Amino acid sequence: MSAPPPASPARRDDRAGPGGQNDRYKWTALTNTTAGVFMSALDGSIVLNALPAIFRGIHLDPLAPGNIAFLLWMIMGYRLVQAVLVVTVGRLGDMYGRVRIYNAGFAVFSAASVLLSFDPFTGGHGALWLIAWRVVQAVGGSMLTANSAAILTDAFPQEQRGFALGINQVAALAGMFIGLVAGGLLAAWDWRAVFWVNVPVGVFFTVWAYRTLRETGRRGGGRVDWWGNITFAVGLSSVLVAVTYGLQPYGGHSMGWTNPPVIALIAGGVALLVAFVLVERRVAQPMLQPGLFRSRAFTFGNLAGLAVSIARGGMQFVLIIWLQGIWLPLHGYDYADTPLWAGIFMLPLTAGFLAAGPVSGYLSDRFGARGLATSGALLFGASFVGLMLLPIDFAYWAFALLIALNGIASGMFASPNSSSIMGSVPAGLRGVASGMRATFQNSGTAVSIGVFFSLMIAGLASSLPQSLGAGLRQQGVPAHVAAQVGSLPPVSSLFAAQLGVNPVDHLLRPTGTLAHLTAAQRQALTGREFFPHLIAGPFHSGLVVVFAFGAVLAVLAALASALRGPRADAPGAPVPRRAATDRADSSSRPVDGRPAGSSYE
Repeated sequence: MSAPPPASPARRDDRAGPGGQNDRYKWTALTNTTAGVFMSALDGSIVLNALPAIFRGIHLDPLAPGNIAFLLWMIMGYRLVQAVLVVTVGRLGDMYGRVRIYNAGFAVFSAASVLLSFDPFTGGHGALWLIAWRVVQAVGGSMLTANSAAILTDAFPQEQRGFALGINQVAALAGMFIGLVAGGLLAAWDWRAVFWVNVPVGVFFTVWAYRTLRETGRRGGGRVDWWGNITFAVGLSSVLVAVTYGLQPYGGHSMGWTNPPVIALIAGGVALLVAFVLVERRVAQPMLQPGLFRSRAFTFGNLAGLAVSIARGGMQFVLIIWLQGIWLPLHGYDYADTPLWAGIFMLPLTAGFLAAGPVSGYLSDRFGARGLATSGALLFGASFVGLMLLPIDFAYWAFALLIALNGIASGMFASPNSSSIMGSVPAGLRGVASGMRATFQNSGTAVSIGVFFSLMIAGLASSLPQSLGAGLRQQGVPAHVAAQVGSLPPVSSLFAAQLGVNPVDHLLRPTGTLAHLTAAQRQALTGREFFPHLIAGPFHSGLVVVFAFGAVLAVLAALASALRGPRADAPGAPVPRRAATDRADSSSRPVDGRPAGSSYE
């Protein structure tokens, strides 16, 4: 009779006592993976407030119509790659070792950061260099993100898993918000420092990861689902390319959603995503494990996470524009300084999340995820309602209180939701599950740019041209020049505000109009208050629509969270059958080829 299979390393870790070698290892794993996801998330947002310095550094006019696409893809390209790749690199982690793929991700991320800082070109070519290497950097970031949660789930026992994943999730979202401030600070010194900052940190943690991390989970067999990857990647890319051009004016309209190429890209992208779903239902080893969706906790947890990520991603951009384009100039801040100060004034958002995230992770281990995550989503929606009721020229204490509340709500939701998702899958599929969770979140963030900017532009387009043209004429600008500047596409006004550019000064100076005006008129037109006052009314109309949509998304997230079911190990709760999970932990046979959903009732 053959000897029984040895206990898997993951189970030996679970049984390790306090102070033992395995107990020390789990904290090493937590520290390193926390640094990894922090860096990956940091670089998703660090360019936002650094874009003015980057555009100046590579001599790119931010208001030239063709350059809007460069700006969008510097933001969206990173998120697109992460949305497309995290599942695949999670599968590779399941197949070849999560630590091996994770370690390689640190090396790729650090190398790309070096090349980003050595941009040898200017203008459009310089922008393309940055976008291309940001894509490579996102590949490394995907390898870190997809495998970090799986490494922690393997290393920590069940009663501590929520806390560990909470710390990991806090690090990811904290990196997103800290990146806003870091980008402004570093760009004030040199725009290349935005990318150089990753190099020493990346090299240190790459070496440390190779020396200390080890495989504690069972590897499985399987293959990469190439058809699934191709249809998903090309489909989602087509939709986001369409968003890039859909936000730009076309045929006398403020946006380009009626542009035939945009319609064709959206239709083709949606068709490919439908084909992706069909492929996943037929291949033996799909990219997304359809069987995992038989688990209520997995399905509704990911749906809730998607809704929250769309709302949070769009809110971040809108708040930056609100601060940089209106509130800070009205309070005496120069346009050139607004990117940095916008990040600083948004610190309560980060502080609220940092305070709530670890605590909610700990509480979810004791009391379950559903109540905390659902309450967090409802509080998240309430903060949107509060922001919607703020006047444009708000009192900062009220704004700070509301965004701190939003951060606390995000922390209450994120950690329990992540723990619920990762705890609902068999051990052999944690890499894929982690990638699927990250795909939902990154897809939501990428899509949020198109959704929220479209809503905002629609709100601005109805009244901004008339307000801007009338204001220019009142200050002595000739009618034909005022009409020309007033017809500036609303998307250009939004991006001008985000880039710390006064669009009135930027557009009037080349016409020579300013030279024929009085000193008082020139001062009024190019000062800090003229454009913010003109845009305030139209902008508030857009804000109401945007924040109302965010509140609706939050309510949908709360509903999905409530439908996830009670905690799996709570008394009387329906629990997954353990046989298949145990086999994934202890058997040497591959698990990827079996239907993942077979382990759930």
